[in-house]
Amino acid sequence: MDIYLNMRAFQTTAETGNFSRAARELGVAASVVTKRVNQLEHQLGVTLFRRSTRAVVLTEPGRRYLEKVRGLTAQIDELLSSTRQPKALEDFIRIKAPTSMTVLYLNRIFQAFAADFPRVRLELVLVDRPIDPVSEGFDIAIGAFPLSFGHAMDEPLCRLERMLCASPAYLEARGVPRHPRDLVKHDCLSFVPTGNSWVFESERGPITIEVTPRISSNDGQILVDAAVNGNGVAVVSKYAARKALHNGDLVRVLPDFPLPDMWIKAVAPEWRVNAPAIRMLVDYLRAALTPVPPWDSADEPEDIQ
Repeated sequence: MDIYLNMRAFQTTAETGNFSRAARELGVAASVVTKRVNQLEHQLGVTLFRRSTRAVVLTEPGRRYLEKVRGLTAQIDELLSSTRQPKALEDFIRIKAPTSMTVLYLNRIFQAFAADFPRVRLELVLVDRPIDPVSEGFDIAIGAFPLSFGHAMDEPLCRLERMLCASPAYLEARGVPRHPRDLVKHDCLSFVPTGNSWVFESERGPITIEVTPRISSNDGQILVDAAVNGNGVAVVSKYAARKALHNGDLVRVLPDFPLPDMWIKAVAPEWRVNAPAIRMLVDYLRAALTPVPPWDSADEPEDIQ
């Protein structure tokens, strides 16, 4: 097992960028990680890292070896876990998740998973931008962005409905838009990661409107709050606006011109996607979010025509 532990220490150090973070993920002292990497370099007869006081950087032999190590450690992990009962799953999973969705809904799913599988350690990092799990050292990146990344696999979880919303007070003061092109005369509130090109569906095909936002944010809840306070018209996810819609603080605008749905997905490095704990967590999330996600369990608010 020494060679396996040495490879795991090398892989984790390469993916995290320093020995200290690798040690935290592996649950050992930094000196142990350093020793294991040194042992691996001695066994291979090559230098895998260029070391400095701030970080470690892969050498060219190190980059080539990392691709081979990832496949080997994934196969060994799967072999070691294949005879265990689900309750005995053991792993460390570093997860990127969107802030508002996690606070409102996903957190309770993660907590339930942690209770069911106490030997799986989770690190939750809340970030509201697309993240490449391979280059940024995550085992799973959860989001609803259409981007794909090399050496990573997408696991669809559920559809994400978005809608155009505004407060009744704002619409009374500024008028109700009847067509997407009317939005150029309105204050718009924009979600930074999806940009300022708003696409609407219609009987004649998609309609794209370029907006100049009054307020932009990478957090959906901030846009919901801004819309509730009468600051403009916002494109928001249904889960973020659900409470405000139910209370009448927001109303849906342009229901005859819906926005295309997006998919919430879990993106995992291809060498980690079939690890037993990763598969179990993805299945756990999918089961909790389908066929009806938790934010769709209440009655639909009325639209504003």
